[in-house]
Amino acid sequence: MRLAIVRTSASAVLAILLSYLVPSSAEENVASIIRRSVEANNRDWAAVPEFENRERDRTKDGDKTYAVTILYGSPYQRLIAVNGQPVSPQKEKEEQKRYQQAVEQRKHESADKRAARIAKYEAERKRDRNMLDQMTRAFDFHLTGEKELNGHRVYELKATPRKGYQPPNRDSQVLTGMEGTLWIDRDTFQWVKVEAHVTRPVKIVGFLAEVEPGTHFELEKKPVAGDENIWMAAHFAMKSRARVMLLIPHHGQEDDSFFDYHKSAAVAQSAKSEAR
Repeated sequence: MRLAIVRTSASAVLAILLSYLVPSSAEENVASIIRRSVEANNRDWAAVPEFENRERDRTKDGDKTYAVTILYGSPYQRLIAVNGQPVSPQKEKEEQKRYQQAVEQRKHESADKRAARIAKYEAERKRDRNMLDQMTRAFDFHLTGEKELNGHRVYELKATPRKGYQPPNRDSQVLTGMEGTLWIDRDTFQWVKVEAHVTRPVKIVGFLAEVEPGTHFELEKKPVAGDENIWMAAHFAMKSRARVMLLIPHHGQEDDSFFDYHKSAAVAQSAKSEAR
């Protein structure tokens, strides 16, 4: 499910990146920026399961918008609009019926089933985090200047492949052929944007696939309304070019936006109970 991957990726890329960087004296400023950003982004990572939002997924065939609800420990998506227009009253009733069925199902599921469902969601988060943890080992980072981006004064850092990096798993193999740019807010040390692209073909050992130049992704984050200390994903876009079985072209593309973040009903109710 794209939701879990992107939500976790949105925080994971910002929480983990560079946390293992050991600076030279010439890079002390970079190390200081990164240390403070890790602290800020760790807060985001921990807060992801507390928030609900709207998600708009665009493809070549159009777009769909979902209301994303945290339902008994993991996300649930309810379709609310197609191509920017609200779904029909009949479709809305159908979606609401499915949602209520999911509520009842999760409410009465066995402890084992609930644990398995939540574990699957957390496993996706962990996989993304492990992957992005490898980015700290796969790249060297260099401060190239400061600029204005999305209304924020940011530090700009370039990421280039680290010589001698050995990927420990299949997922991280693609990092050996990538480079990118990071933009970090000067005031909050949050990640405003991250961009990376494949610069040379990378064979995925054991999968008979090759990721090719033209593969590119970018992620943007914004502060949550009412809480400037927490930032969440606002936009994620990816284009992929690969060859399966090293012969068959396989191209993909997606463009997802995230907005209207708010605390989940369970978290809000818990906060009210504690305030009494």
